[in-house]
Amino acid sequence: MTRRHDAIFDDVLKGLDDRDGGVAPGGARFLKRSNALSETGNREEKTLLWVEPEDCVMWEGHNRAYDLLSEETCRDLIDSIRAQGRQEFPAIVRRRTGQGAAYEVICGARRHYAVSWLRANNYPQFRYLIEVRDLTDEEAFRLADLENRDREDLSDYERARDYARALELYYGGKQKVMATRLEVSEAWLSRYLNLAKLPAEVVAAFPSLREVRELHARRLRPALSDDAARARVMAEAAALTGQGVATPQVLARLLAAAEGPRPTPARTIYRRNPHESGVELKRRGRKTVLEFDDTLSEAAVRAALAQFLTDRYG
Repeated sequence: MTRRHDAIFDDVLKGLDDRDGGVAPGGARFLKRSNALSETGNREEKTLLWVEPEDCVMWEGHNRAYDLLSEETCRDLIDSIRAQGRQEFPAIVRRRTGQGAAYEVICGARRHYAVSWLRANNYPQFRYLIEVRDLTDEEAFRLADLENRDREDLSDYERARDYARALELYYGGKQKVMATRLEVSEAWLSRYLNLAKLPAEVVAAFPSLREVRELHARRLRPALSDDAARARVMAEAAALTGQGVATPQVLARLLAAAEGPRPTPARTIYRRNPHESGVELKRRGRKTVLEFDDTLSEAAVRAALAQFLTDRYG
């Protein structure tokens, strides 16, 4: 995480210590500390809770596909939490109303998975550290985007789908407004929105949606804008689906399909009449090769060579 993104959590984590802990009404351990806001002189109190992972569900607008998380993709975080003896950075959550889990996770899906995995694999002492905030959906979206924008483990395609959804839900389809709120250029945002428009059939051709990159959409876009080329790309995508072909080869085959079959070069054959096999002219680099069948008669070869010489030298 960059320094810019670290700043979000700096005031939350300073002085965090279990000795300040207590028990919340719901049985969750809590940690409180007052944080000075340097510019205004006001103080803000944050409450951090240790809860059971089961008390939290992913926010429906979360930008990470939770079902794509695995022990392998979260291994670094699992090892870190186990080594530290606890989760160091709190997840950001909102309270839920109604039945079921008490909180929904805005930022912290990997932390949730890591703690859940540890508890299911002989480390039942670990709990999930959360900070409860009062956020609108648009604020939740921007906070999640800020946290994950530079993370390599969030795929381009996941980010693109999140942006496309947010564009309509929070910004009335106005790309310029959204770019301003996210503090990114319109061109940068446009590239991800174009990725989100990639046909599902094309996405399915790749071994995993996590491997579908913004660059892939950019390279395929011209072909998908042409009806004939698009049809060829879609047909090739269908043939690739489920085959486990590596990403570079998938892209290469889709681009090749977009170009269509290369025209077969016309053969140049010299002969006296259509019934003879004749002498065929072939070019190999800077060389000219004349080929003919051994059974061709001397007269037929001479006649063919005469045609060749006339054609070449006049």
